[in-house]
Amino acid sequence: MVAFLEKSTGSAGFHPIIDFITRSHIYYALTKKPEVCVSFIKQFWRSAEALTDGNGDVKLNATIDGHSLSITEGSLRRHLKLDDQDGITSLPTTEIFAQLALMGYTTNSDKLTFQKGAFSPQWRFFIHNILHCLSPKKTAWEQFSSNIAAAVICLATNRKFNFSRMIFEHMVSNISSPHKFLMYPRFIQLCLDMQRHKLQQHTRFYFVPSLTMKVFSYMKRSTKGFSGQEVALFPTMLDDTEPSPSPSRITSSPSLTPTPSPSPEPSPTQPSPT
Repeated sequence: MVAFLEKSTGSAGFHPIIDFITRSHIYYALTKKPEVCVSFIKQFWRSAEALTDGNGDVKLNATIDGHSLSITEGSLRRHLKLDDQDGITSLPTTEIFAQLALMGYTTNSDKLTFQKGAFSPQWRFFIHNILHCLSPKKTAWEQFSSNIAAAVICLATNRKFNFSRMIFEHMVSNISSPHKFLMYPRFIQLCLDMQRHKLQQHTRFYFVPSLTMKVFSYMKRSTKGFSGQEVALFPTMLDDTEPSPSPSRITSSPSLTPTPSPSPEPSPTQPSPT
């Protein structure tokens, strides 16, 4: 999907996180909406194979309209304008739990599957956009795994996460998956557009769905696992020209010591927008 990051009706309370995402290095990848040709995406995934060259670098080769075309981690990085070659790819489990606790996440489980609904609205909105626009997920939108948790933490603490590698590795895995699907049509199309002079013109296009202003009302709803405590964004996420909207829970950079939060009270689960 494509992110909705406009300050529109109902967005009050979300302006700090909208500003942060708009300033981030993932803004282009979240919002770029190319004209996606259905035939290209189907041909790509029908014929794609992962090949390793003599240097150990992997590329995805596919045949589209009789032409051999390829996508690499580097081409994804370049066309999505991510500039994350030296970015972090993972974080220690202890740091993941500690930093999520600072974001208001409470759990008694040691499983590396986390619940989006347990976060306060601004954090939930942040995670929601990454899940719907950058992750390889196609179901279970209320949950996210350790790689998405690491991405959220790196962005929130002013560290660069290697989204290009995450996206490319999931594309490689999709080739041999028993549940293979037409993954990442936006990103594939952006890469193919650079080689489109080789391709025939097609008339059937995929309408890339966008999140809408309704996302704000969804994020404000009570959700299962949420303690009811509003948790401020980290100081590293706020524009230096604007004062923090609430007292900081941390000083310079987030501590790895979680702040105790009240026990969550269960409330009805609400659907997230798709």
